[in-house]
Amino acid sequence: MTAKYLVTGATGQLGQRVIHHLLETSGVKPGDIIAASRKPEKLAALAEKGVQLRQVDFDDVASMEAAFAEANNVLIISTDTLDRPGHRLVQHRAAIAAAEKAGVKHLLYTSMPEPVNSPLLFAPDHEGTEAAIQASAIPAWTILRNNWYFENVMMSAGPALASGHWYSAAGDGKIAHISRDDLGRAAAAALVVAGNDKKVYTLTGAVAHSHRDIAALLAKSAGKAITVVDVPLEGLVQGMVGAGLPEPVARVYASIDTMIGQGGLSRITGDFKALTGVEPQVFENWVESQAPALKAMAA
Repeated sequence: MTAKYLVTGATGQLGQRVIHHLLETSGVKPGDIIAASRKPEKLAALAEKGVQLRQVDFDDVASMEAAFAEANNVLIISTDTLDRPGHRLVQHRAAIAAAEKAGVKHLLYTSMPEPVNSPLLFAPDHEGTEAAIQASAIPAWTILRNNWYFENVMMSAGPALASGHWYSAAGDGKIAHISRDDLGRAAAAALVVAGNDKKVYTLTGAVAHSHRDIAALLAKSAGKAITVVDVPLEGLVQGMVGAGLPEPVARVYASIDTMIGQGGLSRITGDFKALTGVEPQVFENWVESQAPALKAMAA
């Protein structure tokens, strides 16, 4: 069966939100959607609604060619291979070639803000993927440069609330966070409106916050003080290694602070509203909604 829209990574949290918004916000018929995943058996609830399921493995070109041939518009949600540096770009290039061979009319991809010449150690994966899309013979494409999720803050919140200290190498740099749900909504909208254009959207929240701003909001909701401690980049790396992270992974995470410090995540755009017609969710309200979880971390 053919379908208008295919979403890879459909078992992941972002993929789930994209499909939710295709069905509930954009009103797409379930039969017009293909949910693609390495483990489609986990998507039985979507199948019961009438959504088509496809098995897609980014290390299996034949699986991608077979699945993509059934769709007009394909959303590639970036894979996660931090444990294998450079492998994500290999996967993405293979997916783009498969989409090209399958005759996909419009390819969409979830990238990151300002990937060119970024200090972020995995930015070359996104820069290379964008370049491969632009160099392909696919007639039309949309690149969604997603800023950091609200939810990413919880990775820092746990250690900060437990110790009362947030070790940061980002200085006064800021992040224009946006919720994962909003990014799912924007991707669904982009899938539906995708035409013959070639566009890049940078999806951000309406306000940018520094680590100090975020720490103050977390502390207020959790009822426990957090002090932001400025450290050099190497100190941040060694602190994460001491906490049990492999050094290569620690250096990747530390490079996020470098990018923040250089302003790479601070730009605010109106692209989310342009795609969806609504304002992005408010970061402060989200932090307040997480109060029970934050208080448990602080206990």
